[in-house]
Amino acid sequence: MTATRCGFVALIGEPNAGKSTLLNRMVGAKVSIVTHKVQTTRSRIRGVALEGESQIVFVDTPGLFKPRRRLDRAMVSAAWSGAADADLVVLMVEAHRGLTEGVETILKTLDDRGGTQNIVLAINKIDRVKRENLLALSEKLNAERDFAATFMISAEKGHGVKDLKTWLAERLPEGPWLYPEDQIADLPLRMIAAEITREKLTLRLHQELPYQLTVETEQWEEKKDGSVRIQQIIYVARAGHRGIALGPKGETIKQVSIAARSELEEFLGRRVHLFLEVKVRENWENEIERYEEMGLDFRDGD
Repeated sequence: MTATRCGFVALIGEPNAGKSTLLNRMVGAKVSIVTHKVQTTRSRIRGVALEGESQIVFVDTPGLFKPRRRLDRAMVSAAWSGAADADLVVLMVEAHRGLTEGVETILKTLDDRGGTQNIVLAINKIDRVKRENLLALSEKLNAERDFAATFMISAEKGHGVKDLKTWLAERLPEGPWLYPEDQIADLPLRMIAAEITREKLTLRLHQELPYQLTVETEQWEEKKDGSVRIQQIIYVARAGHRGIALGPKGETIKQVSIAARSELEEFLGRRVHLFLEVKVRENWENEIERYEEMGLDFRDGD
């Protein structure tokens, strides 16, 4: 009988490198928020994928960037902690951006922290670059560090993802699976639901409020007919932000609710009654409870 394998794989890289997209493709379902905006992943979301006899527990860390606020510092700390605790680390680099100052900083920090040799390079978004430029970038990056392996992928289109997944699965330590076979994430459904709504808000609001709001699922009620009633609160930092979130005649929040409900129904496979409320909470970024809700350590922001 073939031995089972199980372990943690951390996805690290600059903001917007495609970590959440890769996580969702590996898992085969949407468990991490995906938008065109940077820094949208706030907590270390664990997605669970199966490959042969292996169970891969992916840790989708917040993008590594220069922190300015308490929340930023907690997010970056969570990213490095996720990498340190993992059996394998996948460093994602955008093909069209190449060896940026941010990537150089990540490589240096990995060395300073006595980084493991189990670091894999995944050059993402290969469809945006000519083949000869990809090979040159691969050589340049491997000259900077001795990676365990290098993969050329497109997380969005799926190119090369299967090979990466197989490679990771074969190199995890032997051991029993940590999660049931049908579980795809260790986040509570309440938090996944909040993340879905936050994604729709981020997409809808564009540059106006992307990082100054948070969403919490206040109530989750299972109905007798099999449907679920979900009540969520959108916290904004200023009174003026509330009007932006609501939109003219409440049109913005209405469209957000429709989009979030539709995705929740697809994700849960049942009818959803979604109710959204916008509240002003001026200091939410400095409240311990908000960090706990996001799976971040409040003290890491000090």
